[in-house]
Amino acid sequence: MREKKFTTRQFVEMALLVAVILLLAFTPLGYIRTLGLEITLIVVPVTVGAVTLGPAAGAVLGAAFGITSFIQCFGMSPFGGVLLGINPFYTFIVCVVSRVLMGFLTGLFYQGMKKALAPKISVVAANLIGPLLNTFFFMGTLVFFFYHTEYIQGIAESMGASNALAFVAAFVGINGVIEAAACFVVGSAVSRALQTVLKTDEN
Repeated sequence: MREKKFTTRQFVEMALLVAVILLLAFTPLGYIRTLGLEITLIVVPVTVGAVTLGPAAGAVLGAAFGITSFIQCFGMSPFGGVLLGINPFYTFIVCVVSRVLMGFLTGLFYQGMKKALAPKISVVAANLIGPLLNTFFFMGTLVFFFYHTEYIQGIAESMGASNALAFVAAFVGINGVIEAAACFVVGSAVSRALQTVLKTDEN
């Protein structure tokens, strides 16, 4: 079978979504700062692209998200700055690789779901799985590479978390719920609208 190639229109949409990611990343619109993790609304355009354009586009958009997140570590995110000081390579994996995986797998998940379920249900499901995957991969790599560092252990102790699972639950808290809700409402609506324009539901 011949792979479907991106049309000019789809390239334009992907470029626009990258522009949205950059706008959100470098203005107060994209991050809600808290004492713990930043609430990341940039998951929305990544998920929208993964749904409307497929896994490859999801990976590209995830990479754009991850690179902006990594850039935030250079003076814009106190938490990221500390991680960068501990180990820049591991910080790159936490910020970038986790987001590439999130975008790619969200697109893959949607493609699999739409073969078994109604299009609207598949879109909603994908827009829920996107932020959940973002949290899973980000926290998973964070714990894997940094949990035993003095910095993370200090945060865990201040939260009363006695193990890695308790630390993840305490650290993510309401942030993951807000990310999932934002992607569910905004992402689902935008994905369906773009699908209508681009006719990406057609094989």
